Amino acid sequence: MVKRRQHRGTLASVAAELGVSRTTVSNAYNRPEQLSAALREKILVAADRMGYPGPNPTARSLRTRRVGSLGVLLTEHLSYAFEDLASVDFLAGMAEASSGSGTALTLIPAGPGASPGDEERDALRQVNQTPVDGFVVYSVAEGDPHLAAVRGRRLPVVICDQPADITELPFVGIDDYAAIQPAARALVAVGHRRIGILSIRMHRVRADGHVSHDNIRDASLHVQRSRVLGALAVFGEAGLDPDGIPVVTRHINDRVNSIEAARELLSRHPDLTAVLCTTDSMAFGVLDYARGRGLSVPADLSVTGFDGVHVALAQGLSTVVQPNKAKGAAAGRLLLELVDDHINDRPAAATAPRTILPTHFHEGETVAPPPGT
Repeated sequence: MVKRRQHRGTLASVAAELGVSRTTVSNAYNRPEQLSAALREKILVAADRMGYPGPNPTARSLRTRRVGSLGVLLTEHLSYAFEDLASVDFLAGMAEASSGSGTALTLIPAGPGASPGDEERDALRQVNQTPVDGFVVYSVAEGDPHLAAVRGRRLPVVICDQPADITELPFVGIDDYAAIQPAARALVAVGHRRIGILSIRMHRVRADGHVSHDNIRDASLHVQRSRVLGALAVFGEAGLDPDGIPVVTRHINDRVNSIEAARELLSRHPDLTAVLCTTDSMAFGVLDYARGRGLSVPADLSVTGFDGVHVALAQGLSTVVQPNKAKGAAAGRLLLELVDDHINDRPAAATAPRTILPTHFHEGETVAPPPGT
């Protein structure tokens, strides 16, 4: 005997069964505060008995023009969002801003991997297939095809960190050029003259190792470019020859690459007495390498970082503290406002808002005069 398949209940059939309106059934799921606890429980019990799973989210988004999710475009592998402490703080800020709004976060990893010929195609597919109400673009190059794909969606967009020179889009970030300068001044103030710089990537195309200063000035990723140039300006003002200061970069910002970058810089320039780093993760690499070589920080080698993540502060790293969590919260709040305006067809502001957040230098315990002075 063939068992007849039981039809699944619908919103209309549940409403008819209970003698209430379809809006009342919908409110049991979407606006429970509109119903008494007893009526909502009655509706949910009947829906469960009739096999009705609740309102279809796709149909609801078509009706309300709202998906209920904010996209965060990361030009890194997905694991980076959970391993890089500055990114963790940023995402925590976005989550805090969206709390209570009924909005989720959708991470869109656009990390290194696609071949140059496939990058544009893959970017379009990845961005266009992601159902979101708007995007926060978190630190990408201006020429990145993922950014072009995001702009092609015609949804609200907030840029965080970079690119900073797209003036028609809202921006949240810091003044990276000025922010790093207190760290550079701290080194020269105690007498350092032989200083090296470690930076994460400044170009979309992978380039690990020493970089020329002309290459730095032409870099397409302005956050790291601005930090390096800001430090070099301070060193030049102190009478050092900026062209004589070695700069080493790594494309991938993780522990292994940071330690290897420190090894390359310090083994090729053993006379260095200080290393200025453009991220705390790079500074951690220097500390690990120095520890492995029996070098004492700061007695033998001074080190500065950038980001001010909680681990860096707990370890006493001398670092520039930027408000990563506040940055994420500001970007999230701004995007939610833009999404609401977009859905309700309100006209966009004549000038895209720009939010520049303050930074400060944490003196820490990893800067001291050069050995022998």
